[in-house]
Amino acid sequence: MQTYSLDQMLSLIKRGETFSGQLASSGCVITIQEYLPVVCTAIHAGHNLRPELVKQCQLSAEERYFEEDPFTDEVIASQPITLAGSDSRFEYDLNRPKSLSTYYKSAWMKQVWRKPLSAKQRAISHAKHQDFYRLYEALIAKLESMFGMVIVFDLHSYNYKRIEKPTPVFNIGTSQIDMERWGSVVHKFKRELKTITLPNIELDAELDVAFEGRGYLIAHTNARFDRTLVLPTEIKKVFMDELTGEVYPIVLDDLKLGLKNAFSATSAYFQRKLNRQSKTRRADMLSSAIEPEVLEIDAALFRLAQKVDTLKYVNPTNLAAERRRFMKAPSRFKPNFAYRQLPIDANEFKYRLYRLPIDNIADPALKQLYKDIVNKLGEQIDLLTSVGQEGFVYNSLRYHGRPDKSAIANAKFLLYAKEIPEDRGESLNAQQVCELMKQSAEQWQMRCKIGLSGAIVARAMVSSNPAQLAISSHAQFHESEVQRLIQHELGVHMATTLNAKQQSLKVLRLGLPGSTYTQEGLAILAELKAGFMAHSRLNTLAARVLAVDSMLKEQDFYLTYSYLIDELEMDKDDAFSTTARVYRGGGFTKDHLYLSGFLDMLHLSKTRSLDNLLVGKTSVQYLDLLDELVQRDWLIPPKYNVFPTSNLEESPSLNYLIESLRT
Repeated sequence: MQTYSLDQMLSLIKRGETFSGQLASSGCVITIQEYLPVVCTAIHAGHNLRPELVKQCQLSAEERYFEEDPFTDEVIASQPITLAGSDSRFEYDLNRPKSLSTYYKSAWMKQVWRKPLSAKQRAISHAKHQDFYRLYEALIAKLESMFGMVIVFDLHSYNYKRIEKPTPVFNIGTSQIDMERWGSVVHKFKRELKTITLPNIELDAELDVAFEGRGYLIAHTNARFDRTLVLPTEIKKVFMDELTGEVYPIVLDDLKLGLKNAFSATSAYFQRKLNRQSKTRRADMLSSAIEPEVLEIDAALFRLAQKVDTLKYVNPTNLAAERRRFMKAPSRFKPNFAYRQLPIDANEFKYRLYRLPIDNIADPALKQLYKDIVNKLGEQIDLLTSVGQEGFVYNSLRYHGRPDKSAIANAKFLLYAKEIPEDRGESLNAQQVCELMKQSAEQWQMRCKIGLSGAIVARAMVSSNPAQLAISSHAQFHESEVQRLIQHELGVHMATTLNAKQQSLKVLRLGLPGSTYTQEGLAILAELKAGFMAHSRLNTLAARVLAVDSMLKEQDFYLTYSYLIDELEMDKDDAFSTTARVYRGGGFTKDHLYLSGFLDMLHLSKTRSLDNLLVGKTSVQYLDLLDELVQRDWLIPPKYNVFPTSNLEESPSLNYLIESLRT
């Protein structure tokens, strides 16, 4: 961490420059990612003592730690401006006036010093206290001059086991707050705190129950600034064992995320109400500068995982030959699919994967996203290293799951309903389809390669490196199907491939956890919104769900194939392709996601915009975060967005059929 003198920091603040570093003359770390009218402080987070004081202190490190506020600096790290103490409050307490900031002999009924501090020792500590407040005053003065009103979240934690009465998880102290003037903001913050959820903890937020906010930081602010609100906030130490110091990481991570949202929501409200910035959103109160740690980890993760492509190694290389062998003797057929060799050492890959310093990411939502990506990549490697082996189907279930009762019921409903006829148009060969695809790509200004392939199971497939669309050379198409493929493959899969290449975060090229469910759901929704959906298309998706279910139950290629023909009345070519899709690799469950993903995207599209799901290979479970990152300018809105906004054709019967499905 870079060290600055007080004069250097004051000069940087005066010029409005962003920086992060340690104050050389005091135990204080300041980070200014962006100048916004919100400051978060954690003045009791530190544990350091000057060497001469360590020798003189009667308390052990554990005893000092008990009365300090560990992790409060981490909790506020996602905010645009933070001030955290790195020195122990036993050396000087920043929440007491300078003359009272050093304890003479005892504190909390414990003897602190073997002998009282000398005048010289006190003077050194008082100078540190003074420098902190000179820095703090310069910061608040700068922000008031830029924005008018400023809000400060003064964060602390407290030990509760020694308190006999019930105490809240969050306590806002209001004894020094002008509630007539600032009360609406205080109550907004309280409401936001109450929305936080922590695992196995009954959460509440109250005013003045455990503490009344009588600290010096708010008193100092009130004495010098008339346009700054300080919110002294105490967190019950539910995120750790206050007696042993053992931390509970899951609780702490949820606390960080919850407080990030509470801080930004309250700050946005403060801006709208008091600074008259009517259009301020929560994301506007967070930094628009991407954390360097995020970019470093993102780049390292992309370098490691960019060659991990499931379909490339799960698709058989001898599919045409196996099709011919099957047709000669279907009932005796046992798949003997061949696959590409995987050029990845699984142990080395996982070793490097799990060593990525994800914990260095300050933003709790981004940190959780990258943790999820790492865990999902670990599962993906297990899947790929078991291709063609008995363990593949188990790893596929871990990675893609299995169809639930609702999905199976939806599939049967569609297949057993009286089919709604469709005008399929003329029959086209693969080369004709390829030319139509090229025309659409040119119209949408998509620079990508489009060609024929005899080695893919699907009728068409997009790959990302380089961006290209492969059309199955063995397939025949109808005009209506080609229109669906244009919307599906180009309008969504190619669009998200190209949009991902525009982003600073390269993981959007790899695919977020759950991206298959979301991207396929979006692609099928695009078919519907463009007016090209048909009952036969829905039946294809339904048949895939039941084929996966059959594969898991029967584990016999011919039995699944026969089920599709005899029960679902599929033609032989489609039945073989569908069966091969679910038996490739040794039992691939991915295909059940298409129908459920479509229904989920359709339902969600009625209540909110899905545009930001097109910024890359995204997942709906991170849509709130994606919206935030676009608003913060961390992500670029989708450049290629040809997603249809409404149906060109209305089919009451088809709409009724879809609306009857379970979501």
